[in-house]
Amino acid sequence: MKRFSTFNAVSLTAGFAFLYLPILLLILYSFNAGRSVAVWGGWSTKWYASVFSNQQLLDAAWITLKVAFLSASVATILGTMAALALARHGRFAGRTLFSGMVYAPLVMPEVITGLSLLLLFVSINVDRGFWTIVLAHITFTMCFVAVVVQSRLVSFDRSIEEAALDLGCTPFMTFFRITLPLILPAVISSWMLAFTLSLDDLVISSFTTGPGATTLPMKIYSDVRLGVKPEINAVCSMMVAVVTVTVIIASIMTKRQEVERERAERLAQTKS
Repeated sequence: MKRFSTFNAVSLTAGFAFLYLPILLLILYSFNAGRSVAVWGGWSTKWYASVFSNQQLLDAAWITLKVAFLSASVATILGTMAALALARHGRFAGRTLFSGMVYAPLVMPEVITGLSLLLLFVSINVDRGFWTIVLAHITFTMCFVAVVVQSRLVSFDRSIEEAALDLGCTPFMTFFRITLPLILPAVISSWMLAFTLSLDDLVISSFTTGPGATTLPMKIYSDVRLGVKPEINAVCSMMVAVVTVTVIIASIMTKRQEVERERAERLAQTKS
């Protein structure tokens, strides 16, 4: 058994510090009583109260949450369907083109994706606003869902589905009663990933937005260009808290699903 060496401990500590120390400093200075974001002036929560009195920030946050929820939900459905097609139907006609179109947003620069969607909406004469942002976010998050769900389907034991079909289940019932519960941890994880990517997006939203559809990252970016305000630290800290709580809830749900799946498999083996 290999011991946990000092080099490994130092490397791990340095890596976590590089990733999370800026976030901790952001949260710390969100409680700074002074107006300067670089000089500590004591503890205070007045900037959080200031955020809730800033209607523009609240409107942008509400739009961001609605866009993230809708786009993540639709992207999860479409991405799961794409993953099923790629994992279950072998080499069908047009598979290479289909898989390339599904995975293209993974490697496509966001500025190219945003500009392409902007030209599309202009060419078909669609007014840019809330729904164009939702469509744009579905476009670039669906591929991440497809990758996560397909990786789960590759290792899926299809004999369970075959047994259900032999016992009289239709393919539709088999999917919702057998397949979906077993791949649900991957589906939940992919929804969380799509939700987080949508919350964080700035470039694509900037290209596809319109009047009255300013997301929170766009609002923060426009304010930061004029100087970092204490309210920005507070609102970013709240975003970190929302994402953290959501990830914890999703992790607990995923763990419970895995425990129930293992229990069901052991019960099935015992009965057999």
